Amino acid sequence: MSVADKSKKQSGGLRETVSVIIQALLLALVIRTFLFQPFSIPSGSMRPTLLEGDYLFVTKWAYGYSRHSFPFSPPLFSGRIWGSEPERGDVAVFRFPPDPSLDYIKRVIGLPGDRIQMREGRLYINGEPVEREKIGEIDNPDITEVNRPVDVYRETLPNGVSYETLDLTPNALSDNTREYVVPEGHYFMMGDNRDNSTDSRFNVGYVPYENLVGRANIIFFSIAGGASPLEIWRWPTEMRPSRIFDFVD
Repeated sequence: MSVADKSKKQSGGLRETVSVIIQALLLALVIRTFLFQPFSIPSGSMRPTLLEGDYLFVTKWAYGYSRHSFPFSPPLFSGRIWGSEPERGDVAVFRFPPDPSLDYIKRVIGLPGDRIQMREGRLYINGEPVEREKIGEIDNPDITEVNRPVDVYRETLPNGVSYETLDLTPNALSDNTREYVVPEGHYFMMGDNRDNSTDSRFNVGYVPYENLVGRANIIFFSIAGGASPLEIWRWPTEMRPSRIFDFVD
């Protein structure tokens, strides 16, 4: 084989490799934009449902698509296409209204037109108390972030969605709020860790429909201790096998 033939073969092989890489990147972009987006839990606001170190898939088609469905939120169009309303109790990822470059994850509590209020630690929707039952205590710092037992309650929303919440501090500032009236086209979001959640009661405010990114679906990996999934040597002691492939309720 001549030098020219070798050079031509190498050039062809390089073009093929570049082509495969580009196709793989485009496929990953399509999957991330229209199907599933991986998301890692950065804070403890959704404890005990979601823990720091949980890695989950967000279903992108659940609420249709807006400009926030795309990386960097390009202003391609306004509103949503193929839109579907979230249900009360969904755990949803959304863009933080004051700074849409940030992703938040909370539970959908208030729908457009709802009146939401906390009174003495109990959630009220449209003037009616949400069913709330103390089911015990959790004494596990990996779940609660504190080195003491924490009361855990089960809330059941009017549509039957049920989940657990933490009560870190009885009579906390967040246990009593004014009544919030959710505007049309917006949603009221709250964390399950009621005393340690920056949500619609505070500076998150009402979340526009357009800001919804998708619904949390399934945990595909979980690791404790602030470890990275790439730190394989820490898997034997820090990985949470019981949480892997858990559906998000």
